[in-house]
Amino acid sequence: MLAFALMLVIEGLLPFAAPRIWRETFRRALELSDGQLRFVGLSSIVIGLALLLLFR
Repeated sequence: MLAFALMLVIEGLLPFAAPRIWRETFRRALELSDGQLRFVGLSSIVIGLALLLLFR
């Protein structure tokens, strides 16, 4: 639950601090193909797992 709470805090930082940039980022994400979105998702997973292993 702590990890989920931290994720919510981190996810909320950009829309709170820079809503215009956050909105534009999502507009651009809508234009990506399925393959590109999958690559972004896979990259996030790999980076997250690497950070977990590094800081564990």
